[in-house]
Amino acid sequence: MTDPRTALDEPQTLSDRTIDPAIIAPGAIMTPPATVDIVTARDEARAARRGIRQLLPRMSLKLAIGLVIVVGIVLFAIIAPIFAQDPRDSDNPALQPPSPEHILGTTKLGYDVFAQLATGAQGSLMVGFIAGFIALVLSLVFGIVAGYKGGWWDEILSLFTNIMLVIPGLPLVMVISSYMPVRNWLFIALVLGITGWAGSAVVLRAQSRSLRSRDYVAASRVAGEKTGRIIAVEILPNLLPLLTAQFLFAIIFAILGEAGLSYLGLGPTGSITWGTMLNDAQSGQALGTGAWWWFVPPGLMIALLGAGLSLINFSIDEIINPKLRLAPQNARRVRQAKRAGRGVDTAHTLNGGEA
Repeated sequence: MTDPRTALDEPQTLSDRTIDPAIIAPGAIMTPPATVDIVTARDEARAARRGIRQLLPRMSLKLAIGLVIVVGIVLFAIIAPIFAQDPRDSDNPALQPPSPEHILGTTKLGYDVFAQLATGAQGSLMVGFIAGFIALVLSLVFGIVAGYKGGWWDEILSLFTNIMLVIPGLPLVMVISSYMPVRNWLFIALVLGITGWAGSAVVLRAQSRSLRSRDYVAASRVAGEKTGRIIAVEILPNLLPLLTAQFLFAIIFAILGEAGLSYLGLGPTGSITWGTMLNDAQSGQALGTGAWWWFVPPGLMIALLGAGLSLINFSIDEIINPKLRLAPQNARRVRQAKRAGRGVDTAHTLNGGEA
């Protein structure tokens, strides 16, 4: 028989101890260690999803309108050429107004305007997206690398960026295009992308200089992480809204730039874009002959695409700029306060009176 005093002196393991229900608070739940790990992982996953949601623009009226316009134009560029006739077919009657046979009429040479509009949508969109991608890559190299590395890297890359800022973009593109006897849409996209990145690089450089002093970036450097991984994992995700906005702006700039070059006769030769349609209408004196169906559709498509991308860009700006993000909520609160009779009379306040 075991001595009670000896049993009290012996150390007890966790499995030997009995938990008295009286010492547990009523309603308390004892969670096993495995369950605690699961709950912690679930909370971290929720926090990560919440962080991703914060990087996405909130659905608003202007974002919905912008998405509908841009997606509609992209679908038009993909689907419409399948059902349209050959844009180079000149067997149609010349300068025929819109009719059931030709929805948007014909040109001076008998080309179907709808067919050219559909084919030109593909060319203009390709020019915009390729030029925007090139400008984005160059702005990443000359902006983020210069801002993060600092030192002589920053001096050299910033010097080149400042030179590109000083040189006017459109005249430079005009000079380059004028020396090329044969120009396709890919060449125009390359020229517009190479000459349209400097402004974005300056903005990204300033943001990168601010991010490189953050604690998590410093911790990655102390841990021996490579520069490429730090930029890709620690810095780029924080610049994602800004990069998206810069990419959309570059697309708008490229499409408008191509239209301007084509209108001046320096656009792609042998390719059909909205800009070349405007150039053909101008050289064919569509305005003088009253052939509005020749130049209105491409001009309207350029304006709609620019408006749609701008609306999406405004929605992304609300993420980058906290003032813009909180402006609708503050305005709503002010309206609710005025309805409740809690508004402040600004005129009396400025004159020294009581609200």
